[in-house]
Amino acid sequence: MRVSRLDFIREQGYPLTAPDDRLYSALMLQPRIIGVLTVLGVALQSGALFTGLALVLCWSALVPARNPFDAIYNVVVARPRGLARLTAAPAPRRFAMTMAATMAFAIGAALLTNVRIAAWPLETLFVVAVAAVVFANRCAGATLYHVLRRRLSPEDKTMPTNAATGRC
Repeated sequence: MRVSRLDFIREQGYPLTAPDDRLYSALMLQPRIIGVLTVLGVALQSGALFTGLALVLCWSALVPARNPFDAIYNVVVARPRGLARLTAAPAPRRFAMTMAATMAFAIGAALLTNVRIAAWPLETLFVVAVAAVVFANRCAGATLYHVLRRRLSPEDKTMPTNAATGRC
C-alpha cells in the first residue's frame, strides 16, 4: 500500500494495526460521493442540494454510527463481498465532516438567498478541499483537527504523525 494511503487512513483517526487497501477504499467512498454531489451542485448552482448535503454531513458527524455514507458502503460493498464493515468514525473524521457540513450549509444559504458573489468563493474552496481528498489523499479537516489537538494539548503524544515527513 502506498504511503499516501497509509497517511490518509492514519489522518482519519484509524489505527494502522493491519492496514489494507479495503479500508482505504471504504473511507474514500464518502468523499467520492460528496465530490459528485459537489460538482452537480456547482453546475446547477443549487442551494437545496448543498443544504441537503450539509444536513447529511451534519447527521453523519453527530450520529457517526448512523452515517448514511458508511451504511451505503456496508450494504452495497461490504456485505455482498464479505468484507469488514465500517464502524463509527473516529474524531478526526467527524471533525472533517463537521467542517464540510458547515461549508456546504454556507454555500447553500448563499445560493438560496441569491448572494452568488459569496457562494462562488465558498464553492471554489469546497471544490478544492474535496479534490484534495479524492485526488491527493489530503483531508484539510482531519489535518486541522490534529493541528488543533497538538496546539491545545501539547503533552498528548497520541496524534498520528509520519516520521518521514513530519505530517499528520
